[in-house]
Amino acid sequence: MSSFGAYLRDLRERQGVSLDELSRATRVLHHYLEALEADDLTALPAPVFTKGFIRACCQVFGVAPDEALALYDQRIAKDLAGVRITPAPPPPRDDHVAVPGSERKEGRGRGAILVSLVLLVVLGAALFAVTLALQSGRETDSGRHIEVATPQPADPAPAPAPAPPAESVVAQAPVTPPPAQPSPSVQQPAAPPPSATSPGVAASVPAPSPAARAGLVSSYRLVARTTELTWMSVRTEDGRTSEETIPPGQVREWVSNRPFIISVGNAGGVTLELNGRPIPPLGASGVVIRQLVLPAETP
Repeated sequence: MSSFGAYLRDLRERQGVSLDELSRATRVLHHYLEALEADDLTALPAPVFTKGFIRACCQVFGVAPDEALALYDQRIAKDLAGVRITPAPPPPRDDHVAVPGSERKEGRGRGAILVSLVLLVVLGAALFAVTLALQSGRETDSGRHIEVATPQPADPAPAPAPAPPAESVVAQAPVTPPPAQPSPSVQQPAAPPPSATSPGVAASVPAPSPAARAGLVSSYRLVARTTELTWMSVRTEDGRTSEETIPPGQVREWVSNRPFIISVGNAGGVTLELNGRPIPPLGASGVVIRQLVLPAETP
């Protein structure tokens, strides 16, 4: 396949999917899909977002995105390699006497053009290096996030099981009943001493439910729901960091015994919940959040 656009277009046509259907399935705008298939880099956003579009399309087609991403990286590398610095042509020879002031102005103009070209090349190379580094980090460190396609049913809580022992607790509870009105539920003629009934009451206390035991294992549960294409980085208590560009309409979940440290590349494109409670909006679309601690640590 000669280009990433032709590769994606071939996948779409073989599966009989129209651009409108693909746009609805991936939440990617129609003109971005057209630019992808046409290899029009000028109409596409930054590489980190464009790669997110490619992954979303490959997910709909049911194929791995590796080949399409490799073709995209080759196209970017080819465009960067084509940028060359051409020296300014020498000034034409002239027999007239040059004015010193005009020569200085022309020299400054050529120097500014040369500096601009050098800066463009350096910025392009830096952008390409950062893109490759982010891609490598996401592929080598999958993190501890849990992708939730459908809500998982909660484990059946065995709460009704300890119900019968509760009756024995009620029966043994009046350790020191009022002398005037004894409890009608007591079957014995006289209440036993407190030292005799205390072990019985303690033994009838029901064991903690599985949900309570799970709370002892992980103190915090963070859930992220995306409404726009969003890059996220989440660090948990073991020091591992999960980084991912998440397409819109997805849900991610992390658990930890210590506060999370998160960074978000598009604050308006994600909503967060901590232990089932919604977090206030982080900011508008396009706002970058760095090193946010959830929950906030108290001194």
